[in-house]
Amino acid sequence: MSNFKSSCASRLFGKFASKEFCPVLQNLINKIYVKLMKVDLSECVSSENYSSLNALFTRSLRKTREFSSSEDEFISPCDAFISECGNISDDKALQIKGRSYSVGNLLGYYILKKEKDRLADGKYLNFYLSPKDYHRYHVPFDMRVKKVVHIPGKLYPVNFIWLNKISELFIENERVVLECYTKDEKLFYMVFVGALNVGKMQFIFDHNIQTNAKSSKEEFYMYDNLWLKKGDELGRFEMGSTIVMFFEKDMVKLTCNKDKPIRFTDMVAKRI
Repeated sequence: MSNFKSSCASRLFGKFASKEFCPVLQNLINKIYVKLMKVDLSECVSSENYSSLNALFTRSLRKTREFSSSEDEFISPCDAFISECGNISDDKALQIKGRSYSVGNLLGYYILKKEKDRLADGKYLNFYLSPKDYHRYHVPFDMRVKKVVHIPGKLYPVNFIWLNKISELFIENERVVLECYTKDEKLFYMVFVGALNVGKMQFIFDHNIQTNAKSSKEEFYMYDNLWLKKGDELGRFEMGSTIVMFFEKDMVKLTCNKDKPIRFTDMVAKRI
């Protein structure tokens, strides 16, 4: 699948998903989607309340979930499946068993080498969001966002078939990189990876970040004092995709397990 074809397919699907059909037809589309994808709406309003498929994808929770207020605990930023996790070794992390990629290349050249070097022997976590999952993502820890890098790319699917098929798929795909710091200046990254039919990745703190656009130019954004609070909404995928987190050496101990589902607010790592 070429970059042109995947981008066009995603933009066309995005237009369809954003279109508001007449209520009867839209209700039917929503119900079919919920049934086919086995979407759990127990924490959200029922399917007939969404005016488009996109509204259904990006649904909010009716009630805010409770989570630990401990300053030592990272919570999951999303509802997802932990497809891989572990140690960063020789600049390598796994996108899936047997398929590694360069962490430095994933982060791109706008992330400085001295920051990349801090990740040596650190930890990583892969969160795969399927089309049935709650699509909003949240702040996993009280953090300061210093830099955001948008890297255009392809939009290959990120399911297990394609992760096994294409080496360094995460690096091939479009992504948004957040460089984050804790109050004591420990460094971690959140990388939001685009995928087929992901119309957009949106970020509440800066609407200038435009993904799945026609531009092929890499862009970066700098912030002076942008603090975000644990649990707050960070943004949303307009379809399923992947979030990858990287932590600097001796910063955290992972508390979640590979090949297990996880929910936003569950603890995934603890400060050492």
